[in-house]
Amino acid sequence: MTYNKINKLIKKCFCEAQCEADIRFNEPMKDHTSFKVGGHADCWIRPEGEVCAFCISLLNNAKAEKIPVFILGGGANIVVSDKGIRGIVLDMTSWAGQSMLALFAKDDEIIFKSGTSINEAADNCASSGFSGLEFLAGMPGTIGGAVWMNARCYGSEIADVLSRVEIITQVNNEYVIKKIEKENCAGFGYKQSPFQKMDCLIINAAFKLNKGDKKKSLLQMEKYREERSSKGHYKFPCAGSAFKNNHDFGKPTGQIIDELGLKGLKKGGAQIAPFHGNIIINAENALAKDIKALTDEVAARVKKETGFTLEPEILFVGEW
Repeated sequence: MTYNKINKLIKKCFCEAQCEADIRFNEPMKDHTSFKVGGHADCWIRPEGEVCAFCISLLNNAKAEKIPVFILGGGANIVVSDKGIRGIVLDMTSWAGQSMLALFAKDDEIIFKSGTSINEAADNCASSGFSGLEFLAGMPGTIGGAVWMNARCYGSEIADVLSRVEIITQVNNEYVIKKIEKENCAGFGYKQSPFQKMDCLIINAAFKLNKGDKKKSLLQMEKYREERSSKGHYKFPCAGSAFKNNHDFGKPTGQIIDELGLKGLKKGGAQIAPFHGNIIINAENALAKDIKALTDEVAARVKKETGFTLEPEILFVGEW
């Protein structure tokens, strides 16, 4: 990808929709993911302020120039290839906090911009006397990513509390803002959302919550954070669960991997965590290819020994 072509495109976008932005060429993606691995992006850009018009311009112009755009949130569930990502990485993490749309929200709704930390969103809701997002406490990533993957934990999922979503998507071959009501949107399932099959950028999400006991919510969230910590989620660079659970297996994926004696298994600098069978960690300067090889090895061993087909929860992105 020619940097001149990308640079020219970005300048055009600024002319069409002004905003502040941090722009870096040949940016190491290991600095933007929880796994701390990955090669360089041709161009990484993080717009700030009112970014929607700029994002629309960027997506439309990039499409016209056939330059790929990868949408990045908190980077908490991805492994970027050692070869990096071609084209433009659009980092949405500066688009954070409660949306101005909250002025028009219903009494039991809170609306967050997509780049908002889900941990901070959960704190915000509990501190405001709303209950429903406690299960997100201590979880890495952003609201946009959580909605995209229908994040789930402790028996609850995003779809349980989601009210509506605003996205940038193609209508009549042009990117525009579109509002989607959850009640009219099919395709939610276990760590699945309809947005995974759409060409879209999530910009805001509204959550229908209940009035709750602030003290009770904060105590519950502290309990969840302590449990995540005790399971080793914060000991090493990782992405949390490496594989999805499947009720048809009769037991959690981590238990299956543990019973096969795979905890501690290494590939290069990547390792199945000695403390949890379903967490792959960057134990010692791992490469993305190490994590991919270990993921494939574990899935193959489980398939051979049990007949179960594990589905990775980690997304492998970039130029593999």
